[in-house]
Amino acid sequence: MVRYVYDFAEGGRGMAGLLGGKGANLAEMTRMGLPVPPGFIVSTEACRAFLATGAEPEGMFREISAHLSAVEAAAGRRLGHPDDPLLVSVRSGARSSMPGMMETILDIGLNDASVLGLAEVSGNERFAWDSYRRLVQMFGSTVMGVEASLFEEAMAVLKEARDAPDDMHLEALDLAELVEMYKKLIYDATGHDFPQSPAGQLRRAVLAVFRSWNGERARLYRRREHIPDDLGTAVTVQRMVFGNLGPGSGSGVAFTRDPATGRPGLYGDYLPDAQGEDVVAGVRNTVALTELHRLDPHAYDQLRQYAKALEGHYRDLCDIEFTVERGRLWMLQTRVGKRTAEASFTIAAELADEGYITTDEALARVSGDELARLMFPRFDTSATGPALARGVPASPGAAVGAAVFDSATAVRRAAAGEKVVLVRHETTPDDLPGMVAAQAVLTSHGGKTSHAAVVARGMGKVCVCGAGELRVHAGTRCFTALDGTVVEEGTVISVDGTAGAVYPGAAPLVDSAVMRYLETGERSGDLTEAVAGALQQADGVRRLEVRANADTPEDAARARRFGAQGIGLCRTEHMFLGERRTLVEELILARTDHQRRRALAALLPLQREDFTGILAAMDGLPVTVRLLDPPVHEFLPDRTGLAVRIATARARGGLPDPHDVELLEAVSRMHEENPMLGLRGVRLGLVVPGLVAMQVRALAEAVVERTRAGGTPLAEIMVPLIGCVEELRLEREEVEHVLAGVSAETGVPVRCPVGTMIELPRAALTAGRIAEQADFFSFGTNDLTQTTWGFSRDDVEAEFFSAYLEKGIFPASPFERLDREGVGRLVELATAEGRAAHPGLKTGVCGEHGGDPDSIHFFDATGLDYVSCSPFRVPVARLEAGRAALRPTGTERP
Repeated sequence: MVRYVYDFAEGGRGMAGLLGGKGANLAEMTRMGLPVPPGFIVSTEACRAFLATGAEPEGMFREISAHLSAVEAAAGRRLGHPDDPLLVSVRSGARSSMPGMMETILDIGLNDASVLGLAEVSGNERFAWDSYRRLVQMFGSTVMGVEASLFEEAMAVLKEARDAPDDMHLEALDLAELVEMYKKLIYDATGHDFPQSPAGQLRRAVLAVFRSWNGERARLYRRREHIPDDLGTAVTVQRMVFGNLGPGSGSGVAFTRDPATGRPGLYGDYLPDAQGEDVVAGVRNTVALTELHRLDPHAYDQLRQYAKALEGHYRDLCDIEFTVERGRLWMLQTRVGKRTAEASFTIAAELADEGYITTDEALARVSGDELARLMFPRFDTSATGPALARGVPASPGAAVGAAVFDSATAVRRAAAGEKVVLVRHETTPDDLPGMVAAQAVLTSHGGKTSHAAVVARGMGKVCVCGAGELRVHAGTRCFTALDGTVVEEGTVISVDGTAGAVYPGAAPLVDSAVMRYLETGERSGDLTEAVAGALQQADGVRRLEVRANADTPEDAARARRFGAQGIGLCRTEHMFLGERRTLVEELILARTDHQRRRALAALLPLQREDFTGILAAMDGLPVTVRLLDPPVHEFLPDRTGLAVRIATARARGGLPDPHDVELLEAVSRMHEENPMLGLRGVRLGLVVPGLVAMQVRALAEAVVERTRAGGTPLAEIMVPLIGCVEELRLEREEVEHVLAGVSAETGVPVRCPVGTMIELPRAALTAGRIAEQADFFSFGTNDLTQTTWGFSRDDVEAEFFSAYLEKGIFPASPFERLDREGVGRLVELATAEGRAAHPGLKTGVCGEHGGDPDSIHFFDATGLDYVSCSPFRVPVARLEAGRAALRPTGTERP
């Protein structure tokens, strides 16, 4: 018989897949001897069974009842007893943290009778009615489906009638009246009364949490964080402890280090006379955790002791939820805390320095995505002028966008291509779509542990919380700064998540300290030291080489500064833009050998100069030069424009320019319906006489020039868009003939390996044959993705990719993250068959996937020799190649 329910004492943090992260960590704290209110966990297996059938799994509630009896016996109280009630909380707990995305119901067990018993036994009538109104509100919205805003409106009406600035100023009788208002709301909306049966409340709450796994915001968050949909959530049922029992009680959230910067010390928020949901919801402004030291030194000292024990036990930053109930500290949750990119590097380095983890583990705990975020520019605060407001720097970075005041507007305007900043009094889980769409989040309430802060940090979004100087007027779509400045919707503002400041207009940007380090080697603090250490460790353990895609000496030099070990893709067509375009146009449209030779003769010295500069910048490192691979139309005049010019001249009674007429005839002759699959790559080289010879001669002469200058040029020649071995054989013969000729003419041996790009499915499927003529393969995954999927990237990304991502057809764009099942299988097949036919065949990748962290792990596992990416992605690729080498030990934080 399947078992569905586990006591805290039976679990541990290694059981997160079964017990969820929350339940597994509560079990771990119980085993550590920390003060955890007793409870039990309904497993993820129960959730999956419920979601599969829509029915409560057989025997599940019998197990729940048995475990509840044990909790009741330990507490000496029964659930919902009218004289001395036991109350419980029901919380979701997915394997991976999904803050605020699923449901929680507190104070289960209260009803019209037990609320009076709670008031009597606690000696605090206000506390009892406050707890009851919370239950009715949570249960009504979460379990019975009543619109949450209706409860908020009822609260607002009552506060206005009592002239109360917040709920703390409502008396017991007011709260009792509010309960009746809430119950009427439920009946009016559903036709059913709020349930009075404590057991019924518990059963329905558990099933509601299961259902919340498939709620809209939970699905959106999983897509964003790439969490599988089939895991399900566990449910934790736990005896309630109360932070809303008066001034000597309260709730808080603590971090064992600053989650924004990584600095050591106890950080967090505390809210006296409040339940835990109040802290993260931002309904009242919290106080700094240090205030607890003044209010209750004993509880604060205990919290510090437990925090230190947890960080030592988990060997990482811990996020802790706690409640103080009349001076007694209770630990309600811990987990490895979400953090900013800056904190991630700093904490990993410091934990390694302190001996908690090894340098390999420190490397595994940072990521290329985080490094990329640290390379973004920051605001130049010396040129910003006065700030509109200052708040809590919850998630660092610099973001500029138009202010918007609700989630739907953020989504709509961002979809239209506009950069926006979501401005809210405080955010709720329902704001997640707007947070995803926005460049930054700004709230007037909340602290570092509020919903906005936690979710923004997890997504790498810029965030400033608790900017109390702002008055947000969502109804009139504006906010007012302390100096009286009114910022209306659509007005551009700048949000500095590092300093916690908001500026009018678009503030100027400067390079980040990490970018300065990468450019110059200058280390300017703990962060750059941590980044330098991580890259050094990665370089020491990685197997993959990291090269760069670079077409100019300037790009090549930057790539080398960033640690590139060569050029994996030098696209020669990029050298023919600007003034040189006319020479290529002349070459392609040439009708006679004389015209063709003249164009080639003009291009040769220009190409040689380009190659010489790149070889000099990369002296001693390989430079892979791809022969010309443009769709022909990119170098021809626009056919429609020519036709219009000719027609306009004739309409005015004149004669069109003869050159235009000649061009139109030639362009029409060479017009292609689908130029991306037309005359390009090796095809162009085979049908345009002299083109390949000119490029190879220019490269060979550049090699000779660099050799005579004392350099060590290592040029490689790559033939693009090969579909069959005969194409490569013919092209290779011409290449080797030219190289031999230049060697004979100059007396300098010129030896360049000749390889090909694998960017067509047929090339991948016949790789064994092609390898017989190739010294290396370089996978052009951009075109390989297009031709495998049948996508035209220029069209489909704008047309339907957003819908595919929203529906979960793609977890990510296949042009950003390699499609392992399709394109990846072709890469694996071509690598294996190529090396079987040609032992020692060098293989690499030069598509954009060469700089994508997830794809790099695939390429390492496949056994490629190198990845090549844009210069600015080189540090990211170095880091991820190192992390990929640690694959057997895992690459995630514990």
